Amino acid sequence: MTENSQQQNPVPTSELPTQYAPAEVEGALYERWVERGYFTADATSEKEPYTIVIPPPNVTGALHLGHAFQVTLMDALTRRKRMQGYETLWLPGMDHAGIATQNKVEQQLAEEGKSRHDIGREAFVEKTWQWKSEYGGRILGQLKRLGAGLDWSRERFTMDEGLSRAVQKIFKDLYDDGLIYRAERIINWCPRCLTAISDIEVDYQDDDGELVSLKYGDGDETVVVATTRVETMLGDTAVAVHPEDERYAHLIGKRIKLPLTDRTIPVVADAHVDPEFGTGAVKVTPAHDPNDFAIGQRHDLETLTVMDERAVITVPGPFEGLDRFEARSAIVAALREQGRIVAEKRPYVHSVGHCSRCKTTIEPRLSLQWWVKVDTLATAAGDAVRDGRVALHPKDMEKRYFDWVDNLNDWCISRQLWWGHRIPVWYGPDGEVVCVGPDEQAPGTEADGWTQDEDVLDTWFSSGLWPFSTLGWPEQTQDLAKFYPTDVLLTGHDIIFFWVVRMMMFGLYAMEDQVPFKTVALTGLVRDEFGKKMSKSNPNAVDPIEWMDAYGSDAVRFTLARGANPGADVPIGEDWVQASRNFANKIWNATRFALMNGATVEGPLPQPGEMTATDRWILSRLNKTVAEVDAFYDDFQFAKVSDSLFHYAWDEVFDWYVELSKTTFMAGGEPAKVSGRVLGEVLDVTLRLLHPIVPFVTEALWTTLTGGDSVVVADWPADSGFRDDAAEREIETLKQVVTEVRRFKGEQGLKAGQRVPAQLSLDGTALAPHEAAIRQLLKLQPAGDDFQATATLPVAGAEVALDLSGAIDVAAERKRLAKDLAAAEKDKAQAEGKLGNEKFLGKAPEHVVDGIKARLVKADEDIARIQAQLERLPQA
Repeated sequence: MTENSQQQNPVPTSELPTQYAPAEVEGALYERWVERGYFTADATSEKEPYTIVIPPPNVTGALHLGHAFQVTLMDALTRRKRMQGYETLWLPGMDHAGIATQNKVEQQLAEEGKSRHDIGREAFVEKTWQWKSEYGGRILGQLKRLGAGLDWSRERFTMDEGLSRAVQKIFKDLYDDGLIYRAERIINWCPRCLTAISDIEVDYQDDDGELVSLKYGDGDETVVVATTRVETMLGDTAVAVHPEDERYAHLIGKRIKLPLTDRTIPVVADAHVDPEFGTGAVKVTPAHDPNDFAIGQRHDLETLTVMDERAVITVPGPFEGLDRFEARSAIVAALREQGRIVAEKRPYVHSVGHCSRCKTTIEPRLSLQWWVKVDTLATAAGDAVRDGRVALHPKDMEKRYFDWVDNLNDWCISRQLWWGHRIPVWYGPDGEVVCVGPDEQAPGTEADGWTQDEDVLDTWFSSGLWPFSTLGWPEQTQDLAKFYPTDVLLTGHDIIFFWVVRMMMFGLYAMEDQVPFKTVALTGLVRDEFGKKMSKSNPNAVDPIEWMDAYGSDAVRFTLARGANPGADVPIGEDWVQASRNFANKIWNATRFALMNGATVEGPLPQPGEMTATDRWILSRLNKTVAEVDAFYDDFQFAKVSDSLFHYAWDEVFDWYVELSKTTFMAGGEPAKVSGRVLGEVLDVTLRLLHPIVPFVTEALWTTLTGGDSVVVADWPADSGFRDDAAEREIETLKQVVTEVRRFKGEQGLKAGQRVPAQLSLDGTALAPHEAAIRQLLKLQPAGDDFQATATLPVAGAEVALDLSGAIDVAAERKRLAKDLAAAEKDKAQAEGKLGNEKFLGKAPEHVVDGIKARLVKADEDIARIQAQLERLPQA
């Protein structure tokens, strides 16, 4: 153990401060964990492994609530498994984020009045590495702030030497197997990012556009087509109709005039055309539409590209040099002048693809790109889920997975960028094409006429290797042997298609049919407290660091975990984080009270016969909670884990057991020692159960309570099997009595701490031994000689008589209640009147009628409650 690892616990073990101050302990605790090596996995260990690789955040990224949410859940899983005795590896790292990072550096250059082309590729890549070193990766420090128990000794980056070697290796293997090829096809092109992007990087949204119907040809050889992209007509090379559409049978095979050009184009028959849609005739622009490209291939049509990479018209003539949207308006005006416009519909709402990164409208574009042939790879990825080797959780996500993987198109993997893994293909002076593996030399130099492909690979190509490349593949490392396949992939359901499917395809291919993970636990997205999506462009975006500053990291973590139902979106608001902060304070204050009253973990637990029913009750409930929490963890039910622990800790331990034990502690003697040992056991186990979700406060309290090194490496609690149903029933009865009397006192306007004389008739009931505790909890004084029972409450076989004569103004209370009763009766009469009016019911909307029915129910409840209060009041 190093000198640094023996630093003192940030919280003194001798006593606890009166208040918990997260900012004073969190940072020091985390440093202590890392320095002691608690998160460092040992590949030589004989323990059973448990592995999670973190979804690598972008190097450009900063912590947002979505990150904090998933990191909290992964940390909870790995902390629990570590405590259960597994050799636990949670591997950190970052993604180079090709387009996003390149944009950052290009923005820097633009501020200097330069572009990347001004400095050249080599200098630009070097500048990007410098940017990464200076600005990248701040999110990793923020993960530490959150308490993420990652093995920092194994941190990886998608463009580090080892992962770059893995990328080159799998590209070469896929290429040699005929699964990577180069072809000219229609791709999604971003005119701002100036690169191809894959189908899954396109966000579709309904935009206001226009639908314009155009007349092609003249006289009997006229065809009307409709389009939302008029500007592409400059690249039309045919009109297509259905082969069985009799309206156009006379035109099939003929050529008609294409307006605004000096060209004629053929009318072709193609079964793809729907004769029932529109006019039954469609314009065909093979270079700017994927469906048109397929028609063009079938009919050997010419492909004419009419826009450059920035979506500017390149066709010589009056529209040359216009942006696509400027050209759209100009072409419509020119066609209108020629009488070619048959109809115009504005606005015409239709689905339009946008670049997921910069939101620019995507332009379908014919381009020579590199592709992965996915048919066999996708089949393997589907089979792994179908045959149970990989479980999707929740199971109802399987349909989305299969809908995607079973209909996957070949994947365009080349990007027209400079930052990323350059495609390892060289072109020779005589048309040679050579793919070079990681241990191979380039076939020649530029002086010899050899050039490397200019493009880089899609970012998702390298991150698709993440589960095994981070463990050392293609080398057969100890880490790979010990920790692969990984156990759980926890990620958002929104990237099933981006990432999960890619990892499945590559993992099964590269690792000889071994799956990359055994379970995929899919989460929802974090939303604001009203269920709205959080966005930087909306005022509802939250910086989790600000919440951690204000309320502590544990409060943020507990709030996120408590909303984590499998696959469902997670609403979160600041009020909820404040409530979680209050929970952390409650844990702190209860433990501090316990320590001041002799709570201890020393020695064995007393025998059941030595304990009170209260002691047996809380231990029985503790073991049931341990079993419940384990079941929920194994089912990835984080919200239920959190709720179970919250209600056990707050409702049962702090609100009841601690309060019930106060009389025992005050009395002293052997019963106080027994309860002190039971309370120590309860807190020890409860803190260990809570630790994976709220690690900081539990570490500070557990080490103080037990004197142990760290709860991080403490044993996970086991269900001892102890149950005492009789004690549970007894204490539930006690709680019922206390609750009913508290409610009555509240109804009479008494303050919670206000003392009143009372007689308790408990003889013959299981509550007899609890009279002192009941009096303490309810602030009930002994009945004196002048006791006058003004209210008697029969509860659970017992009877509590109260003397309220000196506590309340009975006449005033009767007057107040009579006023409330009259108001409730008036509400009831009005509601009944409307519901009995047939004319009203015939005209009123359903939601209005439902509201009136609800008012009637509430009025009835209020009347019954107030009448009961009046009956229990003493006579004036």
